[in-house]
Amino acid sequence: MSDFQPVLSARLGKKNSCALATYVADGGYASWKKVLAGSKTGEWTPAKVTDVVKASGLRGRGGAGFPTGMKWTFVPPKEKRGAKPVYLLCNADESEPGTFKDRILIEKDPHQILEGMMLASFALDVKHAYIYIRGEMVHGAEILNAAIDEAYAAGLLGKNVLGSGMDLDLTVHRGAGAYICGEETALIESLEGKRGHPRIKPPFPAVSGVWNAPTVVNNVETLCCVKHILDRGADWFKGIGRNERNTGPKLYCVSGHVEKPGVYEAPMGIPFKDLLAMCGGMKGGRKLKAVIPGGSSAPMLTAAEIIDVPLDFDGVAAAKSMLGSAAIIVMDETTDMPKAVTNIAKFYAHESCGQCTPCREGTPWLHKMLKRIVAGQGKKADVEMLLQVAGQMGNGMTICVFADAAIAPVLSAIPKFREEFEAYVTKSASPGFDQPAAAGITSKVAERTAEGMHS
Repeated sequence: MSDFQPVLSARLGKKNSCALATYVADGGYASWKKVLAGSKTGEWTPAKVTDVVKASGLRGRGGAGFPTGMKWTFVPPKEKRGAKPVYLLCNADESEPGTFKDRILIEKDPHQILEGMMLASFALDVKHAYIYIRGEMVHGAEILNAAIDEAYAAGLLGKNVLGSGMDLDLTVHRGAGAYICGEETALIESLEGKRGHPRIKPPFPAVSGVWNAPTVVNNVETLCCVKHILDRGADWFKGIGRNERNTGPKLYCVSGHVEKPGVYEAPMGIPFKDLLAMCGGMKGGRKLKAVIPGGSSAPMLTAAEIIDVPLDFDGVAAAKSMLGSAAIIVMDETTDMPKAVTNIAKFYAHESCGQCTPCREGTPWLHKMLKRIVAGQGKKADVEMLLQVAGQMGNGMTICVFADAAIAPVLSAIPKFREEFEAYVTKSASPGFDQPAAAGITSKVAERTAEGMHS
């Protein structure tokens, strides 16, 4: 760790880091030019680029951690897909609570993303690639469009790029701010102009994606890694990280009760305690209570469970959570767990697309039940009912994994901090406890709330 040098974030903070001239001066687009020149001599082929990415061990940085090069090989060869084009979609719909790594790359180093997309497009025989960016990220979309304009003007995009015979266009598409559109098939539906509803799989996007054509969806950080793998080689990339299944540099988003929240780059698999030290430790010197290691959809881990965990896909999975988008949400001893879980549940109740009954009905129920408990309206059976309702929502009951994400905070927090949930119920049941006053609502509203939840 001591000799690790930033890779993905190396140019952040540099003057005029978004400008094409600055990027080129720092060695940018060297791999794009190398591959295009080599394509005319046969030195570089789409298969060779794919093989290099496969050999690097790169796994998707968007959440699932699926091997990137392998994902590319699922696209049918030209003789099987016929006249259908292949599309590359860059998933920049960064919506997971606690995640902000992609926004930093978009706003501070857009050409790094573009070069990664260009190289991936070469490997996949893509003629038109899209960046699907979250609607609220207006500034980021403007920066990306300006960078794309520069790339076109320099001949790095368009017809017959740099005389190679390859055509490539790139378009930024702004979403409408729906969390569900971070799921790849919902993103595809949205790009087509439809509601962002996840699709039933199979068929998988690599076979039938946007406009029924073969489609690959890769995360922003993933595509940035592709650029550096082609720059420095697969062995270099494999040399960073804990083991051959968890390779390369990684961006970690740290928020919550730490002295210095922010985006930190480290080798994949850095122990949590070392990352915490990079952030200056716990805010105010307070004790660590719990951590959500992969964004709000990841199961919560206690201080004892997380402190020595290597922060990579396999290390966090072994601790019975997931790395996800590496959004590390840190909570200290002052955190009220029932209120924290209620806040997360409110987000998922609001963001459900409503397509599947368990998710459409279950997410608002979870939120209402939690809200009632922390408002002093809870009953003794409510804590167990929360677990029961959550247990009936996930594990393949819905088209996508949104429901599994929504129930993760409930199913992990209650067993680990059950006494806090039961304390609210015990307090609300005590004779001297004024329930409506504690809830901050009138007695009539309190009665209607309780009546509706127990009907």
